[in-house]
Parts: sequence; structure tokens; C-alpha cells
Amino acid sequence: MAVLALALSACGGGDAGSDNGGDSVSGKVAVDGSSTVFPMSVAAQELLAEESPDVRVTVGESGTGGGFEAFCADKTDISDASRPIKDEEAAICEEAGIEYTELQVATDALTMVVHKDLDVDCLTVDQIIKLWGPDSKVKNWNELDPSFPDQEIKLFGPGTDSGTYDYMAADVIGAESESTRSDYESSEDDNVLVQGVSGTEGATGYFGYTYYEENADTLKALAIDNGEGCVEPSAETAQDGTYTPLARPLFIYVNNAKYNDNEAVAAYVDYYIENLSDIAEVGKFIPLSDELYSETQSALEGIKG
Repeated sequence: MAVLALALSACGGGDAGSDNGGDSVSGKVAVDGSSTVFPMSVAAQELLAEESPDVRVTVGESGTGGGFEAFCADKTDISDASRPIKDEEAAICEEAGIEYTELQVATDALTMVVHKDLDVDCLTVDQIIKLWGPDSKVKNWNELDPSFPDQEIKLFGPGTDSGTYDYMAADVIGAESESTRSDYESSEDDNVLVQGVSGTEGATGYFGYTYYEENADTLKALAIDNGEGCVEPSAETAQDGTYTPLARPLFIYVNNAKYNDNEAVAAYVDYYIENLSDIAEVGKFIPLSDELYSETQSALEGIKG
């Protein structure tokens, strides 16, 4: 994090504290939710601390679902999310009288990875569905393709509270039940999944692109074929739309009342969005396009009324 802070300081960026009193701003900010968005929110926390040390930000990573549960129970000010809020979650927030604003902060390439020595380089979307679908009984790589190795498959993936899990189930597999197969090693901590795949022959799993990039020396990322050839995950392919259907938006959800009533929440959110491009790039996330960033800025202005 110290290296990240130094690198971002070199990048420059706006002074979020200037509109809210600079170092005079004080107070507490509670953030929880997606483990995928977690590194960005921590980066914003660390960097803001240099300018406004009296703003105390805590960032958790209970998963997107767990984050929304706390957010709609008024236990947090900001919720990190790797998927949009669900209707049933929005209804709980509404019943609790919590009004919020969705801010897209980055684009992610959900990345399928395998053990670095496995002789598999690309999966079709149909093969992903066959492997991870809720009714899947696939146990061996050659059951997906006879040309694949005669190697037992070990599966690692996020838990059911994760937005990454929800995205895989609903948007990639397209399961009506919005679930994947359940016979796999699960964790809400992506680092645990990295260790599981990298340390187990024949293993595969999936998580956000950042965690792959941080561990590219111990993992192999699979290219994905959506019918037009194998496409590898990258910032470029996620932004240009060729890495489908695994490119996805990442969000923070802000409690509107907390933003307007708590200067610390406003300072943190303002700093986050003003420095969004630098935070995303140095944190190895995929920055928003100019058009999407303008939409995020407009949404932030809307919180202020």
C-alpha cells in the first residue's frame, strides 16, 4: 500500500480535501462489500489519509451481498459492489428509508484461471457453462474436450455472498436459479482462491482481473471464446467489448444522507471519484472510458442536489 501511495502521489490528481476543509475534515467512514472492489477502496483510504488524517475510513470485504446487507441495515456508509444491487436488496433499503446513489468506479475482466502447468489455454462459453452450471457433473478436463488432458478438475470459486459469484451465475451461465454448481472450494477471500488454484494440479477458478495480475507468475489466465475466437482478458479487451461475456462494471453505492450530513463521507467519496483514473490504473483495474467517467461525475453531483 505504501508503494501504491507513492505511485499515486507521483500521478498527481485532485485535492479532495479542498472542498471539505482539507485537514480540518474529521470523522468516520464505514465501507464494506465486494472483495473485487476492496483494493480500490483501500487505495482511496490510504491516499486520503495523507491529506486528511482525521478522516478515519474502515474498509471491509464481506462480499457484495454481505455489503448490501450491512448497507441496507444502515451499518455502513458506502457499499462496494461487483454487480448492480438486486431488486430484493433495493426493496430492503427502501423499507429502511435509505436512499443511495450508484457510482461506477471501474471495469473488470472476470478472469478464469488454471494451474500454470495445465495444458489448457482457452474455453468456450459453452464449456464454461458445462463446467460451472448448477447441474454440472464434470470431473475431468477431457470431459469438456477430448483434446484436453486426462486430469481431474479441482474447482475453486467465490462464495454465494460474492458479486463475482452472482455475475458468473446470472450473466455468464445464465442459470434461472442464479446459481452455479456447489461442489467446489469456496471463499470470499480472493487470495485464498489464488492459493488454491496455484497450489493444486488440475485446478481452476475465477475472480477479478486484479487478483490474476498480482499473481500472474503462479497462474495461467484462460482466453474465452464467445463464438468469434479466443480472447484473453485485458484492459483493452474489456473496454472494447471483445472480452464477452466476462467484462463487467464495478461500483460503489453511497448513502445519500450520510454523504450530505457527514463531511468525512463526502471527503472520501469526492477524493475517490476525483482521483478515480489514477487509483484504477495503479491498482491494476481497468479505468472508465471518458463517457462512463462523465456519467459517474454527474451521478456524484446528483447526490449533492
